[in-house]
Amino acid sequence: INGGDGVQLTKRKNDQQDAGEPNVSPDGRYLYFSEDVTPGPNFEYSKDPNGTIYAIRQLDLTTGKLTTLINEQGGACRPQVSPDGNLIAFVKRVRLKSTLYVQNIKTGEEWPVNEELSHDQQETWAIFGVYPNFAWMPDSKSLVFYAKGKIRKTEIGTLINSTIPFQANTVQTVQQALHFEQQVFSNDFSAKMLRQLTTSPDAKTIVFNAAGYLYKQELPNGAPERLTNGTDFEFEPSFSPDGKFVIYTSWSDELRGAIKRTDLKSGKTITLSDEKGFYYSPQYSTKGDKIVFRKGSGNDVLGYNYGRGTGIFVMAANGGAKSLVSENGIKPSFNNTDTRIYFQSYADGKKALKSIDLNGANERTHFTSQYANQFVVSPDNKYVAFSELFNVYITPMINVGVAQDASAGNKAIPVTKVTTDGGTYIQWSNDSKNLHWTLGPKYFTIDVNGAFNFDGTTPKTQATSIDINLKLKSDVPNGIVALKGARIISMKGDEVIENGTILTDGNKITAIGKADAVTIPANAKVIDVNGKTIMPGIVDVHAHLRTSPDGISPQSDWSYLANLAFGVTTSHDPSSNTEMVFSQSEMLKAGRMIGPRVYSTGSILYGADGDFKVVINSLDDALAHLKRLKAVGAFSVKSYNQPRREQRQQILEAARQLKMEVVPEGGSTFFHNMNMVTDGHTGIEHSIPVLPVYKDVTTLWNNTDVGYTPTLIVAYGGQWGENYWYDRTNVWENEKLMTYTPRSIIDARARRRTTSEYSDYNHIDIAKATKQIADGGTKVNLGAHGQIQGLGAHWELWMFVQGGFSPLQAIRNATLNGASYLGMNKEIGSLEVGKLADLVIMDANPLDDIRNSEKIKYVMINGRLYDSATMNEIGNRDKLRGKLWFENAKGNGYIVPNGESETWTYTVPHCD
Repeated sequence: INGGDGVQLTKRKNDQQDAGEPNVSPDGRYLYFSEDVTPGPNFEYSKDPNGTIYAIRQLDLTTGKLTTLINEQGGACRPQVSPDGNLIAFVKRVRLKSTLYVQNIKTGEEWPVNEELSHDQQETWAIFGVYPNFAWMPDSKSLVFYAKGKIRKTEIGTLINSTIPFQANTVQTVQQALHFEQQVFSNDFSAKMLRQLTTSPDAKTIVFNAAGYLYKQELPNGAPERLTNGTDFEFEPSFSPDGKFVIYTSWSDELRGAIKRTDLKSGKTITLSDEKGFYYSPQYSTKGDKIVFRKGSGNDVLGYNYGRGTGIFVMAANGGAKSLVSENGIKPSFNNTDTRIYFQSYADGKKALKSIDLNGANERTHFTSQYANQFVVSPDNKYVAFSELFNVYITPMINVGVAQDASAGNKAIPVTKVTTDGGTYIQWSNDSKNLHWTLGPKYFTIDVNGAFNFDGTTPKTQATSIDINLKLKSDVPNGIVALKGARIISMKGDEVIENGTILTDGNKITAIGKADAVTIPANAKVIDVNGKTIMPGIVDVHAHLRTSPDGISPQSDWSYLANLAFGVTTSHDPSSNTEMVFSQSEMLKAGRMIGPRVYSTGSILYGADGDFKVVINSLDDALAHLKRLKAVGAFSVKSYNQPRREQRQQILEAARQLKMEVVPEGGSTFFHNMNMVTDGHTGIEHSIPVLPVYKDVTTLWNNTDVGYTPTLIVAYGGQWGENYWYDRTNVWENEKLMTYTPRSIIDARARRRTTSEYSDYNHIDIAKATKQIADGGTKVNLGAHGQIQGLGAHWELWMFVQGGFSPLQAIRNATLNGASYLGMNKEIGSLEVGKLADLVIMDANPLDDIRNSEKIKYVMINGRLYDSATMNEIGNRDKLRGKLWFENAKGNGYIVPNGESETWTYTVPHCD
């Protein structure tokens, strides 16, 4: 009590299995606690409480002996020893009921004393305790506990229950929630996610990827222009040593990938690779007579055909046959004598910079790192630049036969940080005197000698930067379309227009109303939608799309098509691969891909450990990370399990200054959720795990502008909603879903399904609690979490109705509320004159039966009309869509993704 750091009594088994709720016996000899005793170690979200999840353990503080005291069906948690030391009270689950039990410690005899407790937290995780604390009365004859909104007392002998009256009047200080208006559409836009920039040997020209294609620009003030006029996507450019050629990788969904070379002067392009495949990171040798590259295996976005024979290869500069150097490793480059290949790999569980002879012999490890993600050796081989936790560092190449630690904290060798708000796509000047990198559209350069302060007195050089101003034209269709004769659920209040007509011109709604009140121009393309129902496009504010993990974007992304075919016209992904999601967002804006409008937080602001963690100990830390993400296109960030409230508040203040939204991970942590509400987060992502809710929660929440996205499909605290639809419907028979999703994904989840009683599905009670919160004025949004692309949004919509929302209220959650949450309600979310033409046309009325929402005939995004069954464009032009990889392939094989990236900017975390 008087000091010290404390004595650790138990060891945590892993990140998944909690041990907590400690209680010491009256004589001080024994420590009792609850522990998750499921197999572990991976996170599980819907553990079965009919088995054993938690057990009560007894630690003898005299001998150190650890005993499992109570381990039984229904689990056991929140142990409380009676003052006389004879009895222990605990909570266990009996089917659907959390029940208060008492056990005689000596004999093991136990009996229930109250079966009307609130729902315990065994089924997900409970780092703050599985059930609220309770206590014995001093005479060991009764217990006082919380249950269902009341403080209660139970006599354990007579089982007489009573309520202890309690009222607290509190005053809470709340911050204004972060909401900022966003511009959805403009005629053109500035590309922000510039990728893979490379500088010519004479430092006069740069080439970079933007929105799927390569652009070249003369420095310092030239105008960017396409490197080629090809239709294949283009990635990872690299100059030849003489500066005459640029090599790069290309991608076509039909023809697959290749390595190509373009003559910078003539524009002539030839293919160098000898077979189709997945190609990455081509680099010339120092002499320019060879090229080294990585051949990869594919993924669930690009497919897997032609993914055999992976590794690092070398071929002649003019192309042709290749020779294998190493079966593993990425990001290869030649050393300065062209005798060895540097590459990135692993060593002893850490990231590593290695080198190997061209014949695959004499592998050496030069650097290892816990957190570094990119190693780039200078052309003279004297330095290595590396990125660690989003910042760029330089350190000398030390060759002493032992691998060095590449980290900011290494005191053995000089290490200097050269970035302020982060940096990506590290590259050296040809003479090794300068280091370049980019952050969004800014191109940075620093003098390497000036970056170090070797004598302790010379001020360190600061990086200089130039802006790369690439303007891209937004995709807009031509012509007028009239949708005539439909029922229109406009989301303008409760308005429903029977026999209505909508006119669109380009990408905007120009008229809407009763059919006899709307004049259709003679040059309009008229679509007869008599008997159908139109509603605004669905806004999924918590979507996780299958964004490509490794640097190559498909021309047609099956997850994008699936979402759009099911009427999702706007997706906000609060955890994604930063470079890929913002790049593909710009590709969608420019009309180079088909899909919803895609927005994202990029990578999460992760508060735990990993090479993507975000360390925030000050407002300046928070500002740096938010600036980093805003630079590449983010208007929102996801605060994810930052452990201290002050850290979350620093993120909020940084966001307030930068006019960004903060959508935090709910994390099944009720107390965090409540202070997230009071501190002014934009909303709460994922369901609060405690239910039902009472006046304390609803009154607090309803007096803020904090939104709520419960993601019922993965609702915390019990069996989640996704499983319900596998149980109750034949998902694999949904033709539209199977058209746009690899069959093996659906079959693996849906065909050998498990079944449960209706009342075992916890998402229904979560939906009811969500309705309680919504009834007080809090705006509820739809978030389908990417569980099943497209169809999942409808499951979420239907589950709102299971919880008591009317179909109209549920549709509002799915449209206008989501648009408001994202700050886009002036342009999308309802069907009104002047708004963007994002809408869904259904064959049946969802107001009669919400399940009709998936019966979609057409979908319109930004004025372009698509047949939902084929995703071919109709309207004012007929255009067939490109085939998906599993339609091009002769087979429909699917490999479980391994999470590895072929280009490796940093690990992409999964959203829990």
